[in-house]
Amino acid sequence: MSAHHTSKKYLDLAARLAWRAAGRVEPNPLVGCVIVQRGEIVGMGHHQVFGGPHAEVNALADADLRGHDVRGATAYVTLEPCGGVGKQPPCVDALVAAGIARVVCARRDPHPKGLGGAERLRSAGIDVEFTTVSAAAIEISDPFIKRVTTGLPWTIVKWAQTIDGRAATRTGESKWISCERSRRIVHRLRARVDAVVTAIGTVLADDPVLTARAGWTRRRTARRVVIDPALETPDSSSIVRTIDEADLTIVCDEQALRTQQRKVAVFSAMGIEVVALGEQGEVTVDGVLRMLVQRHQATNVLVEAGPGLLGRMFQGDLVDEAHVYVAPMLLGDELAKPCVRGNVAERLSDARKLTLRRIKRIDDDVLMVYRRIGV
Repeated sequence: MSAHHTSKKYLDLAARLAWRAAGRVEPNPLVGCVIVQRGEIVGMGHHQVFGGPHAEVNALADADLRGHDVRGATAYVTLEPCGGVGKQPPCVDALVAAGIARVVCARRDPHPKGLGGAERLRSAGIDVEFTTVSAAAIEISDPFIKRVTTGLPWTIVKWAQTIDGRAATRTGESKWISCERSRRIVHRLRARVDAVVTAIGTVLADDPVLTARAGWTRRRTARRVVIDPALETPDSSSIVRTIDEADLTIVCDEQALRTQQRKVAVFSAMGIEVVALGEQGEVTVDGVLRMLVQRHQATNVLVEAGPGLLGRMFQGDLVDEAHVYVAPMLLGDELAKPCVRGNVAERLSDARKLTLRRIKRIDDDVLMVYRRIGV
């Protein structure tokens, strides 16, 4: 097997290990590590929980438990080993002390606590190689890298549609377009993200709760976020009445904060966070997403909303990933509600282009997962 294929094989495996902790380690990155000695895997590990040992340390411990000597071995890691002190000692020190001879990484760590890890390894006589052979190993840390480098979370949008691309009938009926199994998968996604964002229009029309359904193991309890410039969220809405089940942030504008102080006080007394961003009508999705990073260290955000908010997100190039559920039904009604609106596209070249990353049949539904081109 060539060195290229060897690196891909072990980095792909490291990425699969890392994915096991999705929802448990954020805001830290998902990281996996595979240690190989003379063509044999002698240790495997991943960062399992926030604040716990990192992937390299867990892989070294696994090798020790198996009775393997790792001196002279190669460590395949999805992200550059950290060289700074955080909640755990630097992984670089552990690799050097263990006698690892070579480290192969999928990408550099841009976080200040991670910078310089490769240089420290090299100064200790360890060969370090960065390679792009494994797309899986690169992508596993995309949410972390985006948050650290841009101040924005990894943003996933989700919608269900008919074959002809409609999200609801002309009267607004949308329950249920997708099947029960598809909806269970959405609940599983909610159980690993940091926040679920919607708009006031969806709250008024559908009265959602936006929590992960009971029965799922909640790796995280996502904060619910309502973009509500005029502070119209009813006290009686389900999202307010279930404040004991999950945190809730309502984002309004400065004018609503000034003119509706009594409502703000009532919500605040209930434990609801009310945040004002921008003057009248100036609450932007970009601002909301940045607020979630700054206030709550959000790494992964799910947006479940109507066509207006989704349209603004695509216009602002804020969508990293789109989960589209297509149901086996067709309305054929030109006045039925679209999935996304607000864009003007006179030519096909004006279309927003995505790349298809995964497709899965769910009973008679089809789930298609797209990514923004360039990520």
